[in-house]
Amino acid sequence: MCGADEDVLTLAAAAALRALEAAGIDPGLVDGLWWGTSRPPFAEGPSHAVLAAALGLSPHAAGALSSGSAHAGIEALLGAADAIAAGSARLALVVAADSVLPGPGTGFEARSGAGAVAYVLGVDDGNATIGTRITRSRPFLDRYRGDREETLRDLYDPRLFREEVFLPLTREVGGQLAALEPTAWSLPDPDGRLGAVLSKNLADGGAAASAPVYAAIGDAGAAAALLGAASALDAQGVVAALAYGGGRATGVILTADAAVPGAAGILDALSGGKPTTYAAVLRARGLLVKTGETVDMGVPPESAMFVRGADEMLQLLGARCGDCGTINTPPSIHPHCIACGGTKFELIPLARHGIVHTFVINHTMPEPFEAPLPLAVIDLDDGARVMLQVAGDGVGLEIGSEMELVLRRYAYERGVPVYGYKALLVATETEEA
Repeated sequence: MCGADEDVLTLAAAAALRALEAAGIDPGLVDGLWWGTSRPPFAEGPSHAVLAAALGLSPHAAGALSSGSAHAGIEALLGAADAIAAGSARLALVVAADSVLPGPGTGFEARSGAGAVAYVLGVDDGNATIGTRITRSRPFLDRYRGDREETLRDLYDPRLFREEVFLPLTREVGGQLAALEPTAWSLPDPDGRLGAVLSKNLADGGAAASAPVYAAIGDAGAAAALLGAASALDAQGVVAALAYGGGRATGVILTADAAVPGAAGILDALSGGKPTTYAAVLRARGLLVKTGETVDMGVPPESAMFVRGADEMLQLLGARCGDCGTINTPPSIHPHCIACGGTKFELIPLARHGIVHTFVINHTMPEPFEAPLPLAVIDLDDGARVMLQVAGDGVGLEIGSEMELVLRRYAYERGVPVYGYKALLVATETEEA
């Protein structure tokens, strides 16, 4: 599950930045962003634009947002592939992310998960190619939620779903993919058992490559198929990725001529979570809410301040003085250089790494904030100094601690999410051990 300050957008941003780094791609060169998630962070709003800005993509970047079911992830992949084949994009970024929100007490609650995966697609020769694709559909209402409902409903008739819809569709698609003799499979497993059934039929009885992913994080919804496939792209071979959602099953063949950069570290990345309690899960999902009054922000998210400061908040920008070189943060509240008083500035991306100059941990906070709430002043590697919230409860935080800046959700304000950066304590080798 996501932490209290995480959601599909922060997961998507983390995965996308890792993919761009692994591919050695400057975000400004990406022609389009294709993002698939069952439920975007804004019910109607700038979900795609916020993610693109947080990644540092060009404001001219195209793409699409697919949503509405767990099928959205593979739709994003094939949409990007079609754009490249049509010549409307030369370099595409594909992100599939989800944070499944099951209803309390539903049969799939213990199997629901959260995760994200990103692919970089281009016209130039790479280590892998996208090949055959097959889709089958049947208009059956399985896992769903109503217009004004937050959580997913349980299956009305699990046996009917299994025997009449899920298995016939996935077996038909998988059977055609099997004729291409894939060496690895990424298979859907919505209840913890159906994946094994498909493996017996399609993977010659062996475990699917996606099985360790499900074991680590559960069913990641729209991200599941591409996440399982990506974990198998760390070596030469043919991977069959099969996605199911909303009455649709789609399979696609990915052929790797060599290990795809970044694929080898996927399972390690999924092991970075920590144990929690059921009550904490319900609080983080917004299903268990404290009573009492909350304190609204002084200005709404659609105000002029947010509009003018959106780029610097999401892209983490600073203003470097043209006279003395000092980096001023945040740029919008420093019309004059804090060092020399100059007015000639250049907006630059700030470093995402630094050390703690000083900090404080607040143990009493009004709603909707939760105590303890650490705040730290951080000296970044590029010489800039910022003051940010610290992700977590501040345990282990010291002056001189090594920190990494990560995108997080700060709050829900007037019904919409507000994003910014927090400082994350970098674990030492001893702590990792």
